[in-house]
Amino acid sequence: MLKKLIFLLLIITIFTPILRILSYKNNFHTSNYSNFISDVKKNKIKEVTIKNKNLYVIKKNNFKYQTYIPEKNSDLLNRIINKKIKIKIIHINKYNFFKIIFLLWNPIFIISFLIWFFIIRKIKIGKVKDPLSFGKSKARKYNKKNNNITFKNVAGCQEAKEEVHEIIEFLKNPNKFKKLGGKIPKGILMIGPPGTGKTLLAKAIAGEAKVEFFIISGSDFVELFVGIGASRVRNMFREAKKKSPCIIFIDEIDAVGKKRSININGHDEREQTLNQMLVEMDGFNSDQGIIIIAATNRPDILDPALLRPGRFDRQVIIDLPDIQGRKEIFKIHTQNKPLNKNVNISIIARGTPGFSGADIANLINEAALLAAQKNLKNISMKEFEKAKDKIIMGAERKSLIINNKEKEITAYHESGHAIVGLLIKEHDPIHKITIIPRGKALGVTCFIPENDNVHVSKKKLESKISTLYGGRLAEEIIYGPNNISIGSTNDIKVATEIAKKMVTQWGLSKKLGPLFYENYEENSSIKDNLIIKQYKISEYTAKIIDQEIKKIIRKNYKKAKNIILKNINLLHKIKEKLIKHETLSSKKIKKIIFKKK
Repeated sequence: MLKKLIFLLLIITIFTPILRILSYKNNFHTSNYSNFISDVKKNKIKEVTIKNKNLYVIKKNNFKYQTYIPEKNSDLLNRIINKKIKIKIIHINKYNFFKIIFLLWNPIFIISFLIWFFIIRKIKIGKVKDPLSFGKSKARKYNKKNNNITFKNVAGCQEAKEEVHEIIEFLKNPNKFKKLGGKIPKGILMIGPPGTGKTLLAKAIAGEAKVEFFIISGSDFVELFVGIGASRVRNMFREAKKKSPCIIFIDEIDAVGKKRSININGHDEREQTLNQMLVEMDGFNSDQGIIIIAATNRPDILDPALLRPGRFDRQVIIDLPDIQGRKEIFKIHTQNKPLNKNVNISIIARGTPGFSGADIANLINEAALLAAQKNLKNISMKEFEKAKDKIIMGAERKSLIINNKEKEITAYHESGHAIVGLLIKEHDPIHKITIIPRGKALGVTCFIPENDNVHVSKKKLESKISTLYGGRLAEEIIYGPNNISIGSTNDIKVATEIAKKMVTQWGLSKKLGPLFYENYEENSSIKDNLIIKQYKISEYTAKIIDQEIKKIIRKNYKKAKNIILKNINLLHKIKEKLIKHETLSSKKIKKIIFKKK
C-alpha cells in the first residue's frame, strides 16, 4: 500500500505542471490570421500576447483565441499600435523555459514534502524505525533473563497452574515426553473473566520454563489495509521459530478470531488474518518448542476452526478467586506495603466476594492512596474499609445537600432492608448500613456472605426477594401507600429478575415444573430500525409464567411486611441511630437488637 502511495505522489508531481500548461493553452480557441486582421480593423481587440510565432488574442467581449503569425508580416506591430491595443511580448529561451517549469512545479514539491512529513511523523509516533515495516509483527519480546515472574507471583488459580505444569516440564525437558511418544498441545486457550490473571499466568509459565516470551494483542493484527495482518502473523511465527523454545501469547484473541461470516467480496482483513493464523498453526509441531497461549473472556464467539484438536487443544478455565484465593492475592499485593497491626486480611477477603485479582490490586492501591492523603505511616483497616465502600458503592457525594425529611425517609428505607435481612431465615449476614449518598444511591445496606456461595437454595432466593422489598415496605408502613418514594426502583428490578429466573430457568415453580423457558430467539430480526423479538413459547405458557412470578413476589412481599410490623419499634431505633451516626456497622446493629430483646 505504501509503494502505491509513493507511485501516486510521483505521478502527481510529474504530470501536474504539464496539465497546468495544457490547461492554459486550452483556454484559447484556435482561429486563422485573417480573422485577427479583421478584428484589428474593426477595433474589437483588447489585448494581444506575442510568444515567438504564437499570438494569443483577448477581444473586448473577453473571447479568447489563438493564431499564428505569418513569416512575412512586418507591419503587424504598427497596425496594433495604431489601434492602441495592449501588447505583451514574451520571448521563451532555454533558461526561461526551465524557470517556468520550476515555478509550476514548486507548489507540487511543497505539497509532496508536507505529505512525506506527515507520514514520517506518524511512523515516529508509532515507534516504527523502518517506513516499510507495516507488515512486521508488533509482538513485544521478553527475554528469558529479564522475565522474573513465576508461579510465586500468581495466586487464586491453583487448578489452572496445575493444568499448565506439564507445559513447563515439556519446555524444560522435551525428551521426557518424546520417549513415550507424547505430544504436548500446540495451543492453550485461557478462558476467564477480565482481571483474573490470564496474562500474568502466561508470563509465569515462561518465567518458570526460562524461555523467550512473545506477547501481542489480537487487535494488533487487524489493520485498515488488507493483507497487513496476515503479513504480521507470518512474521511473528518466523521470529518465534528463530527463538524456540518460546511461548507466543495472544491476548484478547477474539478481536481476530471471531466466527467467520459469508463475505461476498472475500477481502475482509480480519478473516484473512485468521486464515493465515490457522495455516501457521498447522505448519509447525510443538516438538519445535513453540507453545501458543491465547486469552479471551468471550469463548462463545470464537471460530470453531481455532478450537479444533491440533490447534488450541486445551482450554484452561481461570475463574474468579474463592475466599482462600483472595487471601493469597491480598498477601502478594501487600508484600511491600506498610500495614497496620489491626489489618485482618481474612475479613477483607470475606468482604470482597466476586472480586478478581485486578479488583483486589485496585482496592489495595485505593487504600494506600487514602492513607497517603492523611499523611499516615501505614495502611490501617479503616482505609481498606473506605476503599472497599468506594469501589462497591461508589464515592461519597459530599456536595449533595439533603434536608432532614429526605434523610429520615432514607434512614427508614435502609432500616427496613436491615430488619428483614437480619430476622428472615437463610440470608447473608449484615455488614454495614449507611445513609451517606454514594454513586446513584442515597443509602446502602450491605450484606456479605460468610463463605462463597456455590449452591443457592430456593429459601435463600426468596429471603433475598423479601429483603429487597424491606425498604419499600418500611416507607409504606410509616408514611402510607400514597407517599412511597421512587427509591425502590432498583430493588424491584432485581427482585423481579430473581423471581423470573426462578420460574423460567431454575425450575423452581411447582406449576411449570423443572423446565427451561426461553423467552426470545437469539437472532432477533430488525425491521424499520426496530428489534423484533419472536416468542418461542405460547401465549398460554407466557400467561402462566407471569402468574407464577407475581405469586413469588406477593408471597415474599407479605412475609417481609409481617416481619417489619412485628418489629416496628426496632425499625424506629435503627432509624434514629442512622440519623445520628449516618453509618452503622454489624456490631452496632446487633447491639440494638440485643437491647431490644
